[in-house]
Amino acid sequence: MYSTCLFCSHDLGRNEVIEQFPVGRRLAFDAAKGRLWVVCMHCRRWNLTPLEERWEAIEGAERRFRDTRLRVSTGEIGLARLPEGLELVRVGEPQRPEIAAWRYGEQFGIRRRRRLVATGVVLGASGLALAGGLAAGLGVITAWSLGRGVLRTVEHGLPRTTVAHVRLPGGRRVPIRRGNLADSTLLTRADGTLAFELAWEDGVAIVESAEAREIARRLLPNINRSGGTPEEVRRAVARLEHAGDAEAFLRDTARRGERFTRRVDRSTLENYDDPAEVRSGSGLLALSTSLGLAIEMALNEDQERRALEGELAELESAWRDAEEIGAIADSMFLPESVERAWSRLKGGA
Repeated sequence: MYSTCLFCSHDLGRNEVIEQFPVGRRLAFDAAKGRLWVVCMHCRRWNLTPLEERWEAIEGAERRFRDTRLRVSTGEIGLARLPEGLELVRVGEPQRPEIAAWRYGEQFGIRRRRRLVATGVVLGASGLALAGGLAAGLGVITAWSLGRGVLRTVEHGLPRTTVAHVRLPGGRRVPIRRGNLADSTLLTRADGTLAFELAWEDGVAIVESAEAREIARRLLPNINRSGGTPEEVRRAVARLEHAGDAEAFLRDTARRGERFTRRVDRSTLENYDDPAEVRSGSGLLALSTSLGLAIEMALNEDQERRALEGELAELESAWRDAEEIGAIADSMFLPESVERAWSRLKGGA
């Protein structure tokens, strides 16, 4: 197999994913027609591979494409990015889009471990402070209150801490402090789009559509600063899978968001269809852990899909040109009887 582009002579690169075909960083394949291309990352031209090197590689590429959660498809072409860095372009009937939520489990686990370490340190310091306070003559209740205050700071963060700078609809750029999150809520919009009633130091602003999603992507990591347990992450993944895709989940969240980001009290939790959606508190800080994680995953998923979809139109145009060349090349030296047999086999499959 050649290792440089037939059109521009640049190196095609290598991959460690498709063992039978280690050439290329982007592979395109059509399992129905038995074609495999290496797409040059420099000139974007499609290099048709020799017949004898395709079959096992196509099977391996199809298998990895099916197992990959981060993928998008149009009517005739799909694009998937593997964790190892290889990109697969699949030609043919599209498969059901999958949710890439599983990729965030490790990230949320790291956040949780950092939080536990910080909590352990503070608990130790609080114990010393309690002992010191008692030794200095402070009352038990006073010393214990000081310890609890420090622990709450670790769990929820300092209210005056700036978590993001956002641009309001009028163009003004303002800081959002952690305490403002308790006064900010998700809103219901008739068209199903995500919107915020966003609180800041000098007032409240309504933010909608693309701006709301961008702000949410910046705020959610601060709301989910403690990460989640494996069970909470699984519950978040289940929410997205039940919705079908990230876009459907975000529409559903926008529709019901106002209900679980207004002030919530433990005595009113029984009025909710799913009490696990909320926790005692107010605003965005009232989101349950699994729901907050699910929203963050859906927003990231939506952003990545939009980026991938931007490449599909270019890929589809390039595929049509490459398909014409591939059809000519594959049939150039084959007897007509072989062509007829191949057509019958494809029909039977």
